[in-house]
Amino acid sequence: MKFRPCIDLKNGKVVQIVGGTLNDDQDKAPVTNFETEKTPGAFAQLYKKDRLHGGHVIALGPGNHDAAISALKAFPGGLHMGGGITPDNAFDYLDAGASHVIVTSHVFSRGKLDMDKLDTLVKKVGKKRLVLDLSCRKKDGQFFIVTDRWQTFTRVPVTEKTLADLSAHCDEFLIHGVDVEGKMAGIQTELVEILGKYSPIPATYAGGAGEFSDLERVKKLGKNRVDLTIGSALDIFGGSIPYADVVAWHNACAE
Repeated sequence: MKFRPCIDLKNGKVVQIVGGTLNDDQDKAPVTNFETEKTPGAFAQLYKKDRLHGGHVIALGPGNHDAAISALKAFPGGLHMGGGITPDNAFDYLDAGASHVIVTSHVFSRGKLDMDKLDTLVKKVGKKRLVLDLSCRKKDGQFFIVTDRWQTFTRVPVTEKTLADLSAHCDEFLIHGVDVEGKMAGIQTELVEILGKYSPIPATYAGGAGEFSDLERVKKLGKNRVDLTIGSALDIFGGSIPYADVVAWHNACAE
C-alpha cells in the first residue's frame, strides 16, 4: 500500500473542497475547505522531493489548463492528470509530463459505459497510460459510478464484474467516495473492502480520511492492495494530519 498525493485545481488555484457540493451552477459555489496562493508547481515539487509517485492532478472545471501544465512539468512522470480529458486533449497533458490521464465522463454517457469511446481512447493513449475514475455514490444500498461533477448517477455499479471488465482497458483505477469526500469524517469502509477484494489492478481510494490512523485502516480493509489519498485533512491543506508523518509512514511501508 502507498500514500498517493493530490493537487486539486479550481480557477487555477490549489483547493480542497467537499466533493459532493461540486456543480455546474455558477451562482452556487462548492463548499471549500482550503484555498492557497501557493502554486500547483510548488506542491508538485514537494511530492517530487519526497518521491511520492502516482498522485493525481484534478481540474475541477474550466480555467485550470495552465495551472495543471505547470504542476506536471514540475514533476515529470510523477503525476496523473484528470478532469475533462478526451482523446483530443490527452496528449497536451501527457506531453507536459503526466504519466497517465484519468477519465470518467468521456467514456460514460446516458448512464452507461460507451465502449466505442473507451476503445478509441485506449487506442490513442494506450492502456498503460490510462486511469479510469470510478468515483461513486451510494444509492439503494449499492455504489454507482457518478459523472458530470459527480452529480449524475450512471447505471454502472462498482462490483466485482465491473472492476474485472474495466481492468482490461486501463492501468489503474481512481475511486473517490463522493459522499464523504472532503468531510474528514471517516472513510467509506465498505467501498475500500470491495476494492481490496475485487480490483485486479492497482486502485487508489480517496474520500473521508480524517485521522492518521486511516492509513492503517485502509491498509487492513483493502488487504494491503488499495492505496490512499488524503486531501483536506493534511496540514499542507489546512488540516491536522502532519504531511511529514504520512511521508514517513509511506516510506516505512516501502521498506
